[in-house]
Amino acid sequence: MAIYTIGDLHLSFHENKPMSIFGDNWKGHEEKIKKDWIQKIKETDLVILPGDFSWSTYLSDTKEDFEYLNSLPGKKLLLKGNHDYWWTTITSMRNFLKENKFDNIDFIHNNSYEFENCIIVGTRGWNQSEDIEDKKILKREALRLELSIQSGIKSFGENKEIIVFMHYPPICKSNLIKNERNDFINIMKKYNVKKCFYGHLHSTSIRDAVEGEYFEIDFKLVSADGLDFKLYKIK
Repeated sequence: MAIYTIGDLHLSFHENKPMSIFGDNWKGHEEKIKKDWIQKIKETDLVILPGDFSWSTYLSDTKEDFEYLNSLPGKKLLLKGNHDYWWTTITSMRNFLKENKFDNIDFIHNNSYEFENCIIVGTRGWNQSEDIEDKKILKREALRLELSIQSGIKSFGENKEIIVFMHYPPICKSNLIKNERNDFINIMKKYNVKKCFYGHLHSTSIRDAVEGEYFEIDFKLVSADGLDFKLYKIK
């Protein structure tokens, strides 16, 4: 019973929006991911997908994308990304899954999930910016992260490892240059989080990723192209 992750699948079975326009490495990316997934994942494993799952605008249009995901082994947890316009309420999305018999998929949004003595938590995040409106959204997303963590502790206890997933990077190089903790880092420190995984960065932006241990937290970029379309094993 292992835990894996991969973000930014950007599926477009309904939308016909091929990701190859962003680079030749994206050609046939769905099959690359599927091949690696089937080789690695057992039905008893958990896979977390931190955002940008589907290009579809409406939940009803995601059916083919969810059929692809549902056909793959393991339990899957999805977080919201900046391109997941189809994302609605947890209740509506769970009803959609139930109606279509997608029974090995669920969502993380102001909630938490327990697996193998770990508590899985997360939130979308936002661009690190000094803009007033961006700062408001960052504050809200930080609150959502804390709510997710508190939900996990309340439901599953205090003596389990908390693993954080976000779509946007929770840390940027300016934080390191200034040795500055932002709200996300402060919250993770408050609850003794040691691992944080995120996506969002693609192509040349991958070089801007902060990876490794900073502020006693191990950060890892897990966007699909950042992982060469191979799932990353956490434990």
